[in-house]
Amino acid sequence: MSFNSSTMGSGSRTTRRTFEFGRTHVVRPKGKHQATIVWLHGLGDKGSSWSQILETLPLPNIKWICPTAPTRPVALLGGFPCTAWFDVGEISEDAPDDLEGLDASAAHVANLLSTEPANIKLGVGGFSMGAAVAVYSATCRVLGQYGNGNPYQVTLSAIVGLSGWLPCSRTLMNQMERSHEAARRAAALPILLCHGLGDDVVAYKHGEKSAQTLSAAGFRNLTFRSYNGLGHYTIPEETDEVCNWLTARLMLDGSRS
Repeated sequence: MSFNSSTMGSGSRTTRRTFEFGRTHVVRPKGKHQATIVWLHGLGDKGSSWSQILETLPLPNIKWICPTAPTRPVALLGGFPCTAWFDVGEISEDAPDDLEGLDASAAHVANLLSTEPANIKLGVGGFSMGAAVAVYSATCRVLGQYGNGNPYQVTLSAIVGLSGWLPCSRTLMNQMERSHEAARRAAALPILLCHGLGDDVVAYKHGEKSAQTLSAAGFRNLTFRSYNGLGHYTIPEETDEVCNWLTARLMLDGSRS
């Protein structure tokens, strides 16, 4: 699937970019279908990598949709092309945000969820750059619109971010203060953020600061977990936390005692 998007270039002309998303992998629920979660991979990865992991989790009531990001030049890699949900030059609060890329990826996720049955709870999760898009999707849901002003029309019931960060953090507080409805939605949306203290790719301080910024902006149903010695990868202790959290927050059948 492709999305056309327009942005202002270095001059006054408007240029258009088309984002060609890769293959989507789906893990069907082994039990009664109660929730659907789009799970987003990290920089340079693909949907199949995470679909193989998610298939092994003891969550029989969840359908997992694992899309693959477009292949695009990435400034962080000196312009080398690889799969990426958006362009990024550096991971810091002061770095410019690729709003066009973020909006295109968040819209792709929303489109994948839009055809799910009405009684199914919907969520977005991801790792690293994928986690950044998941959290960005949460802010779009709460504000009711994408960064470009187009309406965001999917109701989300859970957000999970592993080893990620919050894009557009500098403008979030301002936007939240303008809307009572946004504050109400933020307080009700469950978010789980996990980060390793030994992460040398997306430093722990970025994950911690993202959680603090979201909490200060009114996301009160937020859980932040840190893991000693964990680098930029996942471990069974972390995936167990995700399983328990999703089972409780989405009220899935077969909750483990």
